[in-house]
Amino acid sequence: MANGFFNVPAPKNEPIISYAPGTKERALLKKELEEARANKADIPMYIGADEVRTGKTISISPPHDHKHVLGHFHEGDKSHVEQAISAAMAAKDLWANLSWEHRAGIFLKAADLIAGPYRHKINAATMLGQSKNAFQAEIDASCESIDFLRYNVHFMTEIYRDQPSSSAGVWNRMEYRPLEGFIFALTPFNFTAIGLNLPTSAAMMGNTIVWKPAYTQVYSAQVIMEILKEAGLPDGVINLIYTDGPATGDVIFNHKDFGGIHFTGSTKVFQTIWKTIGENIFKYKSYPRIVGETGGKDFIMVHKSADAKAVSTAISRGAFEYQGQKCSAASRCYIPSNLWDDVKKNLQEDLKSMKMGPTEDFGNFINAVIDEKSFDKIAGYIDQAKANPQNEIIAGGNYDKSKGYFIEPTVVVTKDPSSTTMCEEIFGPVVTIYVYHAENFEQTLELVDQTSPYALTGSIISKDRYAIDLATKKLSNSAGNFYINDKPTGAVVGQQPFGGARGSGTNDKAGAKMNLLRWTSMRTIKETFVTPTDYRYPFLDKE
Repeated sequence: MANGFFNVPAPKNEPIISYAPGTKERALLKKELEEARANKADIPMYIGADEVRTGKTISISPPHDHKHVLGHFHEGDKSHVEQAISAAMAAKDLWANLSWEHRAGIFLKAADLIAGPYRHKINAATMLGQSKNAFQAEIDASCESIDFLRYNVHFMTEIYRDQPSSSAGVWNRMEYRPLEGFIFALTPFNFTAIGLNLPTSAAMMGNTIVWKPAYTQVYSAQVIMEILKEAGLPDGVINLIYTDGPATGDVIFNHKDFGGIHFTGSTKVFQTIWKTIGENIFKYKSYPRIVGETGGKDFIMVHKSADAKAVSTAISRGAFEYQGQKCSAASRCYIPSNLWDDVKKNLQEDLKSMKMGPTEDFGNFINAVIDEKSFDKIAGYIDQAKANPQNEIIAGGNYDKSKGYFIEPTVVVTKDPSSTTMCEEIFGPVVTIYVYHAENFEQTLELVDQTSPYALTGSIISKDRYAIDLATKKLSNSAGNFYINDKPTGAVVGQQPFGGARGSGTNDKAGAKMNLLRWTSMRTIKETFVTPTDYRYPFLDKE
C-alpha cells in the first residue's frame, strides 16, 4: 500500500467560453441542441447499481416550447425512497473507508469530463430543460460545476491538514469522519451546478446520498449522474430519485439513519423541513445537520454620487439575467432623485433592445420562466402591481404562455416602499424601484435593512467612499453576499462563497471550506507514549 501526504492540483476558475459567432464551440453547442431536440430521452432513477424504470412517466418539455417533448422520466414512490436509503447505507462503509485521494480522483475526473467531452451536452441540457441562454448555461452548468468540484477537493485537503498541536509525550490527531447515516440532497431547478454541488460536496467527505432534484431539473440532473458514473463513482454513493416531495419527506424525516439535509429552495419548504426534523429529533441516531439556502429579496442601493449608466446596467443584468430566476437576482432598487431621470432613460433603452425567445436562438437575452405554475404566480404579481395606484409600470408588464412561458422584463416604479412587489420574493423578471430624495441616504439604508425578511445578496453603487463605508456597516446583516459598485449576482466559487442568513438560510457558504466541514463529524485522538503507572502527583510529596 502506497502512503503519502498528497497534493491535489491547484484549483483555478474555469475560463468562460464566449460562444461568439464563428467559434467552433458555438457550432458544437448548436449541434448538441439539435440532437437533443431530435431524440426522446428515457430517464431512469439511479438506485444502487440499478437504473429503475417504473413505467409511470412524466414528460419533459422546454419551458420556451412546451408543446415539444424532450423525453420522459420515471417517477417513483415511497418504496423507491426506502430503496435509495438502503442503497446509501449499504454503500457507506466501503465509501467512507476509501482513501480520500481516491475520492478526490473521482471528482477531479468529473470536473475534467465536464470541461471536455460533456461540456456541450450539459450546457444543451440546461438550455433546453431550464430555458437558459448559452452564456447563462455556460457559467452555471459548466464553469460553476467544474469550480465546485475542483475547489471542494482543494478545501477537503485543507480540512484534513488542519491538525491540533501536541505537547511533550503526546501525539494529538484529528479525524474528520463522515456523518452517521445518509445525507438527503434536495436541489432546485435554477442552477445545474447546485444540483451537482449539494450531493457531491457531502459525498466528497465520505457520506452517501439520497438526491432528489426538482422535476424541472431532471433533464440536466441525469447528465450529471452520467458524468459521475463515468468518473468512477461507486454504486450507491449518490442515489438519484424522482419522487413526490411530501411522500419523500415522510420517509426521509422519519428514518433513524437520517444524518442531514443539504437544501436549496423556498423558505417555506425549508422551515417546514426544519420543524419536521425538530418534531422527530428523538428518532435519529444523531442530531442531523441542517444546511439550507432559501432565496431572497435582493437589493441595489444607489447613492447620489453614482454613475447613472452603471446603475441601469446593474439593474438590467442583475434583475433580468435568467429571467430573474436566481436566488441573488436584483428585485428591489433604491434610486436617488437626482439620478432617476437618467437611470430611467437608460433602463428603458436597455429593455427595448433585449430580445425574448427560445434559447436555441443565441440572439435572445430573455428566455422563458420555468413552468406554468411559476408563470401564473409572476403574472399575478404583475397584475397586482398594475392595480395599485401607487405604482407605475415603465417597461414590460406583458406575458404570454401560448407557446412558451414568456414574461416581459418588467419594471415597476412605486411610491410605496412597503408595497407587495417591494417586499415579497417573486422569482421572475420583475424589479421594483423606489425613488428616494437624494439627501435621505442614511434613512433609506434603514429602509433597505427593515423591508425584507431575507438577507441573501445586495449591493451599493456609489463613487463616495464614505457613503460606501456607511452602507457596508448599516447593511452588515442585510446580505450574506454584499457587492460594491456591481450587481448583486454572479458569485464565483473560490472568490465569493455564497449564502445568506435571516430568511435566506443557514449561511453555510457553498463554495467555501466551511460548507464541507458541515458534512464531517470530528474525532480527537490522543496517544500517550509513556503511560503513567502511579496516580500520585508531585504536589503530594512531603516537604
